[in-house]
Amino acid sequence: MRIAIEAQRIFRPNKHGMDFFALEMIRHLEKLDDGNEYFVITAPGQDCHCLEESPNLSIVEVKCPSYPLWEQIALPLAVKRLGIDLLHCTSNTAPLNCPVPLVLTLHDIIYMEPKVGRSMSLYQEMGRYYRKLVVPRILKNCKKVVTVSQFECNRIRGVMKLPEQQITSIYNGYNPRFREIQEIDMNVVGEYTPRPDFLFFLGNTDPKKNTACTLKAYSIYLQKSRIKRPMLIADLKEEYLYEILKKENIYHIKPYLSYPGYIDTNDMPMLYNAAFAFLYPSLRESFGIPILEAMACGTPVVTSNTSAIPEIAGDSDLLVDPTNPEAIADAILRLEEDDAFRDRQVAHGLNRVRSFSWAKTAEAYSRIYAEIQKEMQYP
Repeated sequence: MRIAIEAQRIFRPNKHGMDFFALEMIRHLEKLDDGNEYFVITAPGQDCHCLEESPNLSIVEVKCPSYPLWEQIALPLAVKRLGIDLLHCTSNTAPLNCPVPLVLTLHDIIYMEPKVGRSMSLYQEMGRYYRKLVVPRILKNCKKVVTVSQFECNRIRGVMKLPEQQITSIYNGYNPRFREIQEIDMNVVGEYTPRPDFLFFLGNTDPKKNTACTLKAYSIYLQKSRIKRPMLIADLKEEYLYEILKKENIYHIKPYLSYPGYIDTNDMPMLYNAAFAFLYPSLRESFGIPILEAMACGTPVVTSNTSAIPEIAGDSDLLVDPTNPEAIADAILRLEEDDAFRDRQVAHGLNRVRSFSWAKTAEAYSRIYAEIQKEMQYP
């Protein structure tokens, strides 16, 4: 079967969650001997060497001035031109008029829910409105809708009124380069923060990342801690950080913060290993790949007791109310003050990640493709 996989943004240098999902899934589909011929349709970008062609995988670059035009016009035209049998769209949306059977990976429907907070990014706002417009209209055309956790599967089925057999969940994985590293390379760490054993936080302008509450929790931690570990914040612009510090009246914590912006994904394993703890107290997640990455590096994860996070993090003692900065601070302090407790959390994480891999993800998608092929042959 000739299968096209939409991966519009995998060649951009500053990748995020859905980009990594598409890239890793494609890499592992490529390794399968499932008889399919895969065509990855993407936009041109600087990181064009992150994926290589092979006998069963071709890369098709399609140019277009904007994402909506790329997806709604250029993508269907490319599918027709290539003689595709099945299209898999990997990032929540798809063409309204798809010329072939469609599989959709619908990571979440956060954009269909009441908005929490205010985003500082026009790009995020436009994306939210685009998804809100497109997703309800394409679901009826999907042969299969796939999401990334059972929590999100139940949520989508209920909100979007989908038949039970139309939607399923397939877990994400994590890249095996996220592993324990015995010797910390301070040449890498020093590019981002002055010393190891810091608190590591992935924050951005998306309200669900809970940046303001996390920084308030860090302020409380600094008041109570004898050690006062610094915090490394990834993917947060300086002007947005300053606005939060001013609004929350916690500007005094600024000397303890490092905020280099986007961090090269190649440096992330070393930074996870160098961190004392990883903070991921999101308000809403459909999965949370960074949880697995940090756990695989032997770093305890302070995360939320909401949405899909407990499903992914497992029976952790570091699940907290993300709206309670005192609870977040107390979890950090417990790790700091109780070595045996921290050791148990490290062991829990290393054991938990064994349940997840991109190979399992790719195999599950390959089975879905085969089921649809059978339906097409014997309707």
